[in-house]
Amino acid sequence: MVDFNRLEDVDVANKRGLVRVDFNVPGDDIGHITDDTRLKSALPTINYLRENGAKTILMSHFGRPGGVRESGASLMKLVRPLSQLLGAEIGFAPDCIGAATQNAVTALKGGDVLLLENTRFYKGETQTADGLKGYDSDFAEQLSGLGDIFVHDAFSVAHRAQASTSGIAANLPSYAGLAMERELDHLSQALDVPRRPVMGLVGGAKVSTKIDLLKNLVAKLDRLAIGGGMANTFLAALGHNVGASLCEHDLTGTALEIMENAKQVNCEILLPIDVVVAKEFKVGAAHRVCGLDEVLSDEMILDAGPNTVNTLADAIDASQTLIWNGPLGAFELVPFDTATVEAAKYAAKRTRAGQLSAVAGGGDTVAALKHAGAADDFTFISTAGGAFLEWMEGKVLPGVESLKKRG
Repeated sequence: MVDFNRLEDVDVANKRGLVRVDFNVPGDDIGHITDDTRLKSALPTINYLRENGAKTILMSHFGRPGGVRESGASLMKLVRPLSQLLGAEIGFAPDCIGAATQNAVTALKGGDVLLLENTRFYKGETQTADGLKGYDSDFAEQLSGLGDIFVHDAFSVAHRAQASTSGIAANLPSYAGLAMERELDHLSQALDVPRRPVMGLVGGAKVSTKIDLLKNLVAKLDRLAIGGGMANTFLAALGHNVGASLCEHDLTGTALEIMENAKQVNCEILLPIDVVVAKEFKVGAAHRVCGLDEVLSDEMILDAGPNTVNTLADAIDASQTLIWNGPLGAFELVPFDTATVEAAKYAAKRTRAGQLSAVAGGGDTVAALKHAGAADDFTFISTAGGAFLEWMEGKVLPGVESLKKRG
């Protein structure tokens, strides 16, 4: 388990709490927010700071303005919806550094909340002074001067060393916010000290994007189910004809290596035993269920078959922890969402009954589980995307390292 500094470890009364949130929310063409999930996820930390008398200063990036001020990337549009969610008015600083911003911070009283302008209006957020990937230490120092403590509450950017994350953490006492705490606790519990047996379910289009993930998971899991387009590469490696399916034939050697590694550490690999095929990639395409050696040359494997779903259900029954990443088929096209929906519903049922701890995240996973109506019953779902994947790959996340307690 990760031993890190938590927000509850520090007396925040009258302290300037510099909080890194992720308010990079989706919106429509006229600037209206279409999904306020990330705003809501920050509420527990903001309310904790307010209730304990801190002066809360919120920082976030938005979009990719590349160091240039763009009106469409301004965080001003978030002031009203965030105020409504908090039930209290918040202030807005039209910059994230500078004298005016410092004055706005100085004017704060305990319990007040101030949102700073987009940190990516400055190149120093993601580039060194020499224009290299990283951050400008001078910019980080200017941000750091606004606070007494740093609260990192955006796991979604924990895999990047940027000025508003690692840069500030190098200058101020740093603590995990409540959303970050929840993320780290659940992910660490699932992968580092899980209730065994532990099962992984990894889907998606390509093996090439998940080689590191698969190699790390086989060393930690008791069984690993592989689905989606990436399963085709494994099936081809075993000599099965996958027809016109998405398949990375140049990575069949890698697939065999992963299966051999799994065998060496007694991790059972579960691949489709039947498939759903079609000749067209579209909603409602004519399709059929067939065995692995019955795929025609002009057919595409677009979903796992019913026998595979039953096998996955049996594997879930035999597991106490499930880590899910990616869909089992082309879930965005009915009826090729069937395997994903059925497996997700079954995992949700087991979790609801207290028989399974189910953690999911990354890429299309959240959308797939919501589509299945199973998201609310999973133990935890991470919306972090890249950070979730890098954690599962066993990589060091700068934003997490900066929060760890030092012996």
